[in-house]
Amino acid sequence: MNFQVVVLAGGLSKTMYPLVSKDVPKALLPVGNRPLLSYVLELVEASNIKDIIVVVSGDDAALCVGNWVTEAFHDRLRVEVSGVSEDLDTAEALRAVSHLLTADDFLVVSGDLVCDVPVGAVAAAHRRQGALVTALLWPHPSTPNSETASGDKTKQPTTFDIIGLNSTHQQLLYVSTGMQSARDFQVRSSLLRAVGQMEIRTDLVDAHLYAFNRLLVQGVLESRPGQKSIKHDLVPYLVRSQLGLGVSSTIVGSPLEDRVENVNHLLDAEAFGKNRLQVAHSGLKCSTYIASKDRYCSRVNSLQAYLDVNRDLAGPEAIHLTGYTVSTQNNVIHETSEMGWKSTVGPYCMLGDGSTLGERCSIKRSVVGRHCRIGSNVKIINSVVMNYVTVEDGSLIQNSIICSNVILQERSMLKDCQVGPGYVVGPRMEIKGEALAKKEKL
Repeated sequence: MNFQVVVLAGGLSKTMYPLVSKDVPKALLPVGNRPLLSYVLELVEASNIKDIIVVVSGDDAALCVGNWVTEAFHDRLRVEVSGVSEDLDTAEALRAVSHLLTADDFLVVSGDLVCDVPVGAVAAAHRRQGALVTALLWPHPSTPNSETASGDKTKQPTTFDIIGLNSTHQQLLYVSTGMQSARDFQVRSSLLRAVGQMEIRTDLVDAHLYAFNRLLVQGVLESRPGQKSIKHDLVPYLVRSQLGLGVSSTIVGSPLEDRVENVNHLLDAEAFGKNRLQVAHSGLKCSTYIASKDRYCSRVNSLQAYLDVNRDLAGPEAIHLTGYTVSTQNNVIHETSEMGWKSTVGPYCMLGDGSTLGERCSIKRSVVGRHCRIGSNVKIINSVVMNYVTVEDGSLIQNSIICSNVILQERSMLKDCQVGPGYVVGPRMEIKGEALAKKEKL
């Protein structure tokens, strides 16, 4: 399939503090005991798309990601890792690497997406519709999940998108992002006159996976430097602008380069008002690909999401994405790990390569990484413990994230905490609801 893929992998994300570090940028955080970026790269590989540009914020983070990609995918994919300034938003990052794009169409995927929707299906729908943009949408998750720190047993988004679709649900007519309440939502009468009929949906999530027409998007990004965010600026702009794309034979019947010239004219603010036609007759349009409810799709874009996705990957809805073999006890215990007398690893848990448990340990709905040393009488509940972590006797970890190389000394108790790499928690300390991190050396 003649597509390129741009993966926006982020860098030292502030929303993931204190998990990320100069040695482990967001793209390499362990999720389900695998680097986060591996899920997107394997998703793309499964659709036989080989040409990938990974965009990383910051040169140091780009170097880390580049080294890992070279080792993990050197004989499987053609991956170019490109570092961009750390302060760039998504559309700005896309603009910075747009000169590397040569295919007629390309995909943009968020590097924190964990998903089993075939990107090839999205690409095919985009080509079939001849669209400006095709956005992957998926239904809000509403199934019971493990209890979060707030006590909420279901994944309920704090904000939602308002999506307007045509009658076939294949054309995107309206999008408003980051809404907190639908009570004040209003649609302009001019929009309703233009589209004729529109179905309003609040149960769909923008998955941050898009297919774009290259020449059209390059033209927009070049001519409109104020476009900063793909979700909040570029996609809504294209959705609004499609109302000005008519059925003139000079657009629909002409080569792509000529269409781009005409489209750029129609996207101009003044021309847009003069050329508005019924969207039902549009030659170019914005399309959607709506994932079925049995597909898994989630983003690791917050600390809570990091916990949720890790637990999902250890559970029945998403374990297939990891490639691990599930035991008859519905857990994943690496063959090189060791368990002490009367220690238990419950269903929907992971215990990584080379990790050891002392006596009378209990692990419930948690992911424990590689080469961890867990003492005796330790309880780990609804938590993620990364790699090379030492947890001494009698400790309790609940609803927490413990980064690599952390030491929890004896009888320490953590609840609703995030502990950064290399931190040492003293003996018998009881800590609740804090982010703990080592001070950076100047």
